[in-house]
Amino acid sequence: MLEHGGRLLRAIRQYGIAREDWLDLSSGIAPWPYPIPVIPKDAWARLPETDDGLEAAACRYYGAHQVLAVAGSQAAIQALPHLRPRGRVGVLSPCYAEHPHAWQRAGHTLIELQQDQVEATLDSLDVLVLVNPNNPTGQRVPRERLLHWHARLAARGSWLLVDEAFMDNTPAHSVVDCAERPGLIVLRSFGKFFGLAGVRLGCVAAELPLLQRLADSLGPWTVSGPTRVLAQACFADEAAHQAQIERCAQASQRLATLLKHCGLAPSGGCDLFQYVRSERASHFYDFLARRGILVRLFEQPAAVRLGLPAGEADEQRLAQALAAYQKETA
Repeated sequence: MLEHGGRLLRAIRQYGIAREDWLDLSSGIAPWPYPIPVIPKDAWARLPETDDGLEAAACRYYGAHQVLAVAGSQAAIQALPHLRPRGRVGVLSPCYAEHPHAWQRAGHTLIELQQDQVEATLDSLDVLVLVNPNNPTGQRVPRERLLHWHARLAARGSWLLVDEAFMDNTPAHSVVDCAERPGLIVLRSFGKFFGLAGVRLGCVAAELPLLQRLADSLGPWTVSGPTRVLAQACFADEAAHQAQIERCAQASQRLATLLKHCGLAPSGGCDLFQYVRSERASHFYDFLARRGILVRLFEQPAAVRLGLPAGEADEQRLAQALAAYQKETA
């Protein structure tokens, strides 16, 4: 299993700190989960139906023409590499590790790329994979550039796969509205923006024949009945969407300011996390963990990612730990 954030139980065992004493900032998930609606008994008792309105609600929310709901975007990440012949796959790095892992396991040749290398390499690729905004750096590729890359790839029957797991906060930059075009595949994650990662829901937007092939590959009933009810309620709550966008943006800016004031100016980030590159990243991670604050550590390049504190008390606790770290390393 690859390394991910959110492994609080492992940190509890390693550092001997009780669960209720931890501040978990290790995942880029909004710390304000949407309320859970009343879920009818039928949703638990019956097999889920795919014409219940979930996909239509997702299309309205995302601005997509058609989507396939899946059991978390991870399900699509693992399945998509098996839907085309083995070839050359470019991945914009650093990247969410499950993407290159899945393509390599399926037998494809992997080429890690920086954004400024894409133009020169694009015409030799069968697939280009990127996360936008990037996980973990928060770097964003402009929409116009993505559509230009897609046109060049699609002209040769190649794919552009864009993982927009962190795009809900900045929907104007999405390319999901173009995903009916052949060769453009867009992944969206439900849990991060809505703060409900435990429901395991994602959506894939692409041309209809590819969605049908993906659905056949994944099999029936991939998304549970209760999840389908819950997600429709969340997708429809437009007033709450704007409130969540504003709350995340403000919290992310406060987090960036706090880090900067403590001598840890972010190297990147988005409205759901901040990213700090440092040769002392491992030491910083351990320093915070010993104080019951869990962040996400990356080794290549050495960096940490910090999710959003949920409120003033959490921000003050982090500020105190950062001040102590600054004093120790001065």
